[in-house]
Amino acid sequence: MYRPRVIPVLLLKGNGIVKSTKFKNHRYIGDPLNAVKIFNDLKADELVFLDTVASKENRHISLDLVSKVGEEANMPFAVGGGISTIQHIRDIISAGAEKVIINTNALNFRFIKQAADTFGSSTISICMDVKKKCFGKIQTWIVGGKIPTGYDPVFFARLMQESGAGELIVQSIEYDGLMKGYDLSLIKSVSDAVKIPVVALGGAGDINHMKQVYRETSVSGIGAGSMFVYVGARKGILINYLQKDELKSFSE
Repeated sequence: MYRPRVIPVLLLKGNGIVKSTKFKNHRYIGDPLNAVKIFNDLKADELVFLDTVASKENRHISLDLVSKVGEEANMPFAVGGGISTIQHIRDIISAGAEKVIINTNALNFRFIKQAADTFGSSTISICMDVKKKCFGKIQTWIVGGKIPTGYDPVFFARLMQESGAGELIVQSIEYDGLMKGYDLSLIKSVSDAVKIPVVALGGAGDINHMKQVYRETSVSGIGAGSMFVYVGARKGILINYLQKDELKSFSE
């Protein structure tokens, strides 16, 4: 029976994995390749790597790192960070990634369409970072949550679908790292508005949060960061993943 994809989402800063809270206060977690080896052993469905400062630094995610992950990973993986050209995508796919994740340059609708036409929609994923603007309405943001786009999430999601994107990762900035559950209203509004796959992200603290978002929305994937790198109330660092029986419980 069908169950959702369960996806560890790992943030990169410099040469290491970090974890944020509301996109701030980044804490060093460890080496990305060591994390890949552990997730191999734990048989993760797929992995996501997002370079948190690539767009700000006007570069794209390290091809050397993508290539090393490609050599090590036994599961599909996707990467994002500063991707702005067709050549960037070509290089990343050649290095072993299954998909690219675009955030800041998703505002270039022509680029998204060209990318989807060139590589296929299934290769192009859009990460939507969402929060309320001060004294304003909820909208999508770019450049690591620093710049508002002016687009509300549902309208932006439909634009991405029309432009040819094959998947949306919907991330609540305000829920990021809190481990108190997903922004169900946000995720439901987006997943109900589009036909392409949607991945929930931002706020997961345990499997019950994942089951809730799966039951109450139309997502096909469930992403988490803190839940897969922390353990215990004091947030000790430990790479982990759901057990087989926990994964099976989604379809019960």
